[in-house]
Amino acid sequence: MSAPRAQKKSQHREGHTLSRTGWLRAAVLGANDGILSTASLMLGVATASHSHASILISGVSGLVAGALSMASGEYVSVSSQSDAEAAVLSQERRELAEDEEGELRELTQIYVHRGLDHKLAAEVAAQLSKKDALDAHARDELGITKVMRARPLQAALASAASFSIGALIPLLAGTVAPIQWSVAAVYAISLAFLVVLGAVGARAGGAPIVPGSLRVAFWGAVAMAVTAGIGLLFDVRL
Repeated sequence: MSAPRAQKKSQHREGHTLSRTGWLRAAVLGANDGILSTASLMLGVATASHSHASILISGVSGLVAGALSMASGEYVSVSSQSDAEAAVLSQERRELAEDEEGELRELTQIYVHRGLDHKLAAEVAAQLSKKDALDAHARDELGITKVMRARPLQAALASAASFSIGALIPLLAGTVAPIQWSVAAVYAISLAFLVVLGAVGARAGGAPIVPGSLRVAFWGAVAMAVTAGIGLLFDVRL
């Protein structure tokens, strides 16, 4: 093999996107919910009240309530996951203290089932156990890694931030646009950003861009149209 080819091979980097799926899912869902729920609320109020003040109040209320709801929901959900992880890790720690040899055999069998011959599997299990037995069992027996461990506070803050960023889009559109154009402005700008968000999420996740964008745009358009229609049913003048 020539030197340039060897150098090129040594510089090869694999761009797998699986490690990004956790935070990507939370960020995309949070921003999508922020845009869609706030825009839908504002459109319902706009078509019902025809009041610029009411539209802005509904947008701000939707942003604050939605961000707090996302944060609390994510915190409770991820806290439950964290408690479950802590419980199984505590059990695994006790089992390692009570039967170290038995746990080593168990880890060896895991590697055998994954395709290693018994001798190599036993050597790998011994080396990893010597370095950090609990970490080896957590990763290869329980499927818990340090990178993917549940972090409730981080998840709550990230969800609240992504929702707030998304909610600011329709809120700013409704603030800047004159009252006669507020419905069209909120609808069009929110829909445009939903398309962009779908494309960015698909691109970052390694999925096809067009289906992701169209899926988000379609359901966003339907949701906003329904809430605007509901507002028309309660047409009032404030």
